[in-house]
Amino acid sequence: MSVSSESGWPNHGGRAAPLLARYGLPAEHPLVDFSANLNPLGPPPWLDGWLAGAGDCLSRYPDPDDERARRAIAAQEGVAPERVLVTAGGAEAIHLAAGLHAGGRALIVQPTFSEYARACEHYGLDVSTMALGGEAFDLDVAAAERAMAKAEVLFLCRPNNPTGTLIPRAAIERLLARGRETGTTLVVDEAFVDFTAEDERLTPLLREAPNLLLLRSLTKLYALPGLRLGYLLGAPETVARLAARQLPWSVNALALALVAPLLADADYLARTRAWLAAQRDLPARVRALGHAVAPTEANFLLLRGGRDAVEAEALFAFLLRRGLLARHTHNFPGLDGRWLRVALRQGPDNARLLEALAAWGRP
Repeated sequence: MSVSSESGWPNHGGRAAPLLARYGLPAEHPLVDFSANLNPLGPPPWLDGWLAGAGDCLSRYPDPDDERARRAIAAQEGVAPERVLVTAGGAEAIHLAAGLHAGGRALIVQPTFSEYARACEHYGLDVSTMALGGEAFDLDVAAAERAMAKAEVLFLCRPNNPTGTLIPRAAIERLLARGRETGTTLVVDEAFVDFTAEDERLTPLLREAPNLLLLRSLTKLYALPGLRLGYLLGAPETVARLAARQLPWSVNALALALVAPLLADADYLARTRAWLAAQRDLPARVRALGHAVAPTEANFLLLRGGRDAVEAEALFAFLLRRGLLARHTHNFPGLDGRWLRVALRQGPDNARLLEALAAWGRP
């Protein structure tokens, strides 16, 4: 479901139509989309030509014995192919991880991506939650270690969506050690790890941590959300169990064929890093305007919209009318609509956002 039946607020970013209707704005109202955390460079420029010559992918079933995508990911990550499972986006990886613990107990650290709770509900897991602390959204590692005694699986997002905060690697190592004592699997969603200033991938920990599952998305970095392409990394025996649960042909042939050329595009990655470096100061510039911003290591920031949800919604509407679509937080437990999530975009778009935030509250 893309729109909450209770509130009418969309459950994901990039859903402009119901929000324009909510505020009485026409469907053709021009918008800059700050609500979807995608690479603003757009898909690689060679993709149109590649797609024009890839029609044969659509006339046949995906080949279950074709290992090219898996091997390309393994080479990129520096792991054995047996540690890799290609998935239909990050969402399938999340649901596979939850399904592995069907009927068990899960721990989710909030606020975070709603799909973890949704997947756990689907597979009948009993979910407990704990909250990140304060406006810095820090994880109480000791409290998490205690809570793990009653959980077969712990879901973490790193960098976290929607806060942008990054749990330190040392904390992850502590939780993995605790998980080996309690029999808890750590599922760490790294959908936004490609946008961190430093290499924060947890891949090296896989060698010593059989209770670690890493989830990745290729659609965020390459701006291809309609393609549904991701993967997970874990212990070979765990990956084999997950592969056995995966629906036949869940990843289409077009997506599978695209993995290797995407990963080989070093120029696109270099341009993305250059864009990120040029826009890293946006959170500080928003703070300089007097707005509270959570510390972020991702390609988005979490902005305090006001004293309460009413003020945050007023800011949301103000931005929308000025042609800027932010992401509401009504469906993130612990945020309850009081914050707005804003993606980093190209310089001119970010300048428009800063101008609007500076104008907010002026008579």
